[in-house]
Formats: sequence, structure tokens, C-alpha cells
Amino acid sequence: MNKNFKKILVFILIVIVIFISYILVTSNSKTEKPSLKKHVKTEEKKKLKLREGEELIETTSKGYSVTKLKDIYYVDGVLIVNKTYPLPENYQPINPYKEITSDYLYGGDYIEEKVMNQFLKMQSDASKKSLSLKISSGYRSYKVQVDLYNNYVAKDGKDAADTYSARPGFSEHQSGLSFDLNGTNENFIDTKEGKWLNDNCYKYGFILRFPSGSEDKTGYMYEAWHFRYVGTKLAKKLYNNGSWISLEEYFGINSKYND
Repeated sequence: MNKNFKKILVFILIVIVIFISYILVTSNSKTEKPSLKKHVKTEEKKKLKLREGEELIETTSKGYSVTKLKDIYYVDGVLIVNKTYPLPENYQPINPYKEITSDYLYGGDYIEEKVMNQFLKMQSDASKKSLSLKISSGYRSYKVQVDLYNNYVAKDGKDAADTYSARPGFSEHQSGLSFDLNGTNENFIDTKEGKWLNDNCYKYGFILRFPSGSEDKTGYMYEAWHFRYVGTKLAKKLYNNGSWISLEEYFGINSKYND
């Protein structure tokens, strides 16, 4: 065996060793990545303190976690209902102020008890200032929303109806956490009651759900009469010293139908 042949043989062996080492390193790195992701996801779930049966769906553009429990969506623990996140057809307020006895029902008395109690406090304080507040539309069941939405579509067409009325299952009224006050007058913000609510409702845990200038984010026209309960802590942040921020903008979520 001559020297040149030996050199070639050694070179081939070196190449084989290098190739095998590369394969082993690559294989190890591929197996490590999924376990790392699994670990991170597990750690994230631990931080969230998910309830039994609750699953992590996604993270919003603002870094908030979207979870799902019994087909109900939450963002950072806040129940969300909009054009992207619907409620199940059979959903009803969990602890209504008055018992819900029918699947075709609507009215202020059937909103969540904690929401009603806060409204009554707000109503009482407003009356001391000679202001009159009345829930004109509170809880609306899925079946009620079917008729309401279809009537609007028949009247103004689907595209127009979608700017001011929710499709069945996508209405925040079904959650029992929101209501309309003193009717749906476009000039409500110019009334004494409208102005007082705009600047004081957050103190009771309510937010102006569809602020002016946020139509592209909420998916709905400005509604000075529509309020939603979120608790005083979040409400104060969304009040933003009078420059209301929508839930969609604050959490970094969309409100768009799939079709």
C-alpha cells in the first residue's frame, strides 16, 4: 500500500467522522426544540392559572392571553364578545339579577347580579344630581337577537345592519354584562345624563363599549348609550382621562366576522 493511498484513506475516514458528527448534532437539536416549546407553553399555562377545562388559544398583539372555557372566550381573564369571539347559542348569564325562565327573553332585570348592583349604585348617585338613568335594553337571548338582527337586515340590508347590530351569538347583550341606557338616541352624549355617564361610569366598573373614532377596531358605530361592565380597575384604564379606549385596542384583538 503506497503512501498516497494511505493519505486518501485517512482523508475519507476524517470526512466520514465529520459527517456522522454533523448528523448527530442536527438530530439532537431537532429533538430538543419541541421539548423546549412544550416547556415554555407549560410554564405559560402555569402563570395563567387556567381553570379546569380552560385552554390557551393564542396571544394577542399586545401580549395578552386568549383562553377558551366551555366555548366562551376570555382575554386576560375578561369575557370577550365581539365579531371575532362569539358566545354559544345556549349561553345565559351565570348569576342573573332575576331568574331566566325562557330561552326567548330580554330586559334589564336579567343581566348579571353584580352588574345590576353596580348599576343601581350608579343610578342612585346620578339621581342625587337630578339625572335619570334607565336600562332600556339589557340581557337579550340568542333567539331574541335572531329576530332583532333579521329585522334590521330586512330594513337596511346586511352591510348596514352589521355596523350597528350584532349577529346572533355575537351580541354582548347575551352575556348579561352590558346594557343600553335611556334608549338609543344619537344625541344622548349631548344630554346631561350622557355627559355625566361618559365621565363617571368607570367609577362603577363600566366602560363606554363603542367609543367614537374606534369604529374600525370595534366593528360598530359609536354608541354613547351602550355600556359594559369590566370592573373598576380595567374601566379606569379604558376611561383614559376621557379619551376612551376600546377593549379591542387595549387588548390588541380583532372584531371581524369570518365572512
